[in-house]
Amino acid sequence: MDYLIGLCFFVAAALYASVGHAGASGYIAVMMLAGFPAAMIKPVALILNVFVASFTTWRFGSLGQTHWRLVAPLAVTAIPAAFLGGKYPLPAPAFKLLLAVCLAAAAWRLWRAARPTAVEPETTLAPLPSLLAVGCVVGALSGLSGTGGGIFLTPILLGLRWAPVRIAAGVSAAFILLTSLAGLAGQAVSGSGHLFDHLPRALILWIPCVLAGAAAGTYLSTRRFSGSTLRRALALCLLVAAGKFAADAIQH
Repeated sequence: MDYLIGLCFFVAAALYASVGHAGASGYIAVMMLAGFPAAMIKPVALILNVFVASFTTWRFGSLGQTHWRLVAPLAVTAIPAAFLGGKYPLPAPAFKLLLAVCLAAAAWRLWRAARPTAVEPETTLAPLPSLLAVGCVVGALSGLSGTGGGIFLTPILLGLRWAPVRIAAGVSAAFILLTSLAGLAGQAVSGSGHLFDHLPRALILWIPCVLAGAAAGTYLSTRRFSGSTLRRALALCLLVAAGKFAADAIQH
């Protein structure tokens, strides 16, 4: 079972890393469907996120795709917001409902990423107050949900034309790394911090799996490999999982 989960994590990391994400929503979906205790899901997802985001930040940064003038103002408000979101966990029904929203957003993002790319529109300069506000909101969602927030940030960067696709991927990777670290720090000082002493032993196996997936995903991304069929298949799986968690939250 641990090896099957590791394989699922590898696939999720590869697909998400190709668009600058670290895969937390994919890991969460796998763990929820595998019946992991709810209190363990956030720290495991965030730990895996840190490793993948560290790799993708380095990879996209080495290609000049990380614009720190965008990352810095986002991080100013996102880091404390993610810390607080990780420190104060939500009740189980609210947590499942938030996960459903995150997974649905991830499915939408992956489905859009699978579409053939056209000529990109011109970008505009992002206003500082808007960047600070976006960082705060996305950082809070990141800490509460146990994700890095990339599934929210990337569509915002693209929708508001603050960055082209490849720059958005690089900015999201760095953002995810910072918010994942902040979310973990928040959990470490919260009442559930003792759970870090009881993480699954298989985590040692899963970390190399997601790093290999991140390497594969960024390799394919830099060579303009779309993997559209796989991304759409994963988007559908995440959408089904989102529906299941939303139903569980409503029936709780």
